[in-house]
Amino acid sequence: MEKVLIIGCQRAMDDVCIACSRCLVGFNRKAGEFEKYKDQDVELIGLLGCGGCPGAAIVTRMAQFKLWNAPMEEKPTKVHIAPCIVDHCPHKDVLIKKIKAKAGVEVIEGTHPYKPDNIYA
Repeated sequence: MEKVLIIGCQRAMDDVCIACSRCLVGFNRKAGEFEKYKDQDVELIGLLGCGGCPGAAIVTRMAQFKLWNAPMEEKPTKVHIAPCIVDHCPHKDVLIKKIKAKAGVEVIEGTHPYKPDNIYA
C-alpha cells in the first residue's frame, strides 16, 4: 500500500488554501498527479507545511514528521509537492532539492488539477 505525504507552502496552507481542500479532493478522487494511484490502495498520512520562507526548516520538519509517526510505524512511500510550492514558491528549486535529498522515497511535483485560470473572473 502506498502512503502519501503532501508538502505545501506554510503561508498558503495557513492563509490562502482553505483547509487544503483541493489537495484533499484531488487525492480522494485520484485526480491530477494522484491519478497514478487509480488502481492501488493508497492512504494520505500527512499534510506538512514547509516551515515558512525561505524553506530552511523543511529538513527538520521532515525529521519531526518521521519521529512523530515512528511509534505507529507509519512512514511515507511517496511525497507529493503541492502546487502552492511547485507553481508559486520563489524558493521552490532549493526547497524541492532539499526534499528530494532527504525524503528517501519518490518525490512527485504536483497534486491536484484544480487550478483556476482566472480566480477573479
